[in-house]
Amino acid sequence: MVISQEKIKYKRISKRKKTFSSDIKKNRSNLIESIFPIPWTIWPYEAKILIMLVGIWSILGICILGSSSWWVASREMGNWAYFLKKQIIWTIPGIALFYLVLNTNIRKLLKLSRIIFYIFFFLIFLTNITGITVNGSSRWLLLGNLRLQPSELIKPFLILEASNLFAHWNLIKNDKKLITIISFGLLILLILKQPNLSTASLTGILFWVIGLCGGVKLSSLCSFASFGFITGCISILNNEYQKLRITSFIDPWKDQQESGFQLVQSLLAIGSGGVFGQGFGLSIQKLQYLPFMYTDFIFAIFAEEFGLLGCTLFLGFLAVFSYISLRIALKCRNNYTKLVAIGCGVLLTGQSIMHIAVATGSMPTTGLPLPFISYGGNSLIASFFIAGMLLRCSLESTGFIGIISTRKTLN
Repeated sequence: MVISQEKIKYKRISKRKKTFSSDIKKNRSNLIESIFPIPWTIWPYEAKILIMLVGIWSILGICILGSSSWWVASREMGNWAYFLKKQIIWTIPGIALFYLVLNTNIRKLLKLSRIIFYIFFFLIFLTNITGITVNGSSRWLLLGNLRLQPSELIKPFLILEASNLFAHWNLIKNDKKLITIISFGLLILLILKQPNLSTASLTGILFWVIGLCGGVKLSSLCSFASFGFITGCISILNNEYQKLRITSFIDPWKDQQESGFQLVQSLLAIGSGGVFGQGFGLSIQKLQYLPFMYTDFIFAIFAEEFGLLGCTLFLGFLAVFSYISLRIALKCRNNYTKLVAIGCGVLLTGQSIMHIAVATGSMPTTGLPLPFISYGGNSLIASFFIAGMLLRCSLESTGFIGIISTRKTLN
């Protein structure tokens, strides 16, 4: 009799445990469903790979930044983790923005983009008048203790505005086309005036690629490209700062103590990395030999520490990211999201390739950050915003978002 009562009690306890564990599982699944626009199980494989790639990229960025900046931070700031802490602090709003964009319809972003685009347009205009000049360029606005770089923050809205224009290029009236193209041209000229040749070039390439994918005639695009090239040449001839950059790029060893110093030190860092690298944290060039080792030349430190093997893996990573971006664009259900996806992929991978080209001497020395890796809150927030848009395009390509949101409202 006692044994049977014990059995009954044991069955009741085990039943309670099972119901409790099932309730926990249900709560977990409900929490995951509430975080993401659609359940994880029905995410396309491109979206699953993309979110993992963004996570790996951002974590890798924190590690590389910590390694490249600790020496200069300890010498100049008295705290080896100064830049690392600030980057982690900027990562929090970046992830929050990524989540917000992920849960926002692309059409809503396209509607809001025009207002925000022209706000940043005005701020870029202000940088040419009242901006802070650092190393010969006026790219920053000071708002209290906050430094804003409008030319970085405008990048997601460049993609959205270009998509708004080129998604139905043949159906848009000529006067609207003219106004938008003039505004894009003025924006590039304002960025050139700072001077910021790298961002102006990247902006021009972005518009050109989105225009090509949007169905603009190749002859028109070639004429725009020629005009942009001539404008860039005029800017270089009129700016001694940019002219020195070009001459030092052609032969950095000619003036290796002055105009060619950055590139020479960058090449020495990359060359000393060898095949397998010096090892994580063991770079010599970051000991204040290479200027801007945690921003514009962070790839050189990465190459020195991880060698040819690490560089090859990183380039492979960018190739996979580009392929996934292309897959997402091909699966999109309308021209707007298709062009947004193309723009996001072009900007993140294109900027990365341009940064690597500068560090390796394949392109004139310009100040262009490596997305998710270089130090800077403005660049990091813009990168998270763009990655969030790309992921949202992938989720919208499934066609389930509208159905699931309707069911949620009905329930």
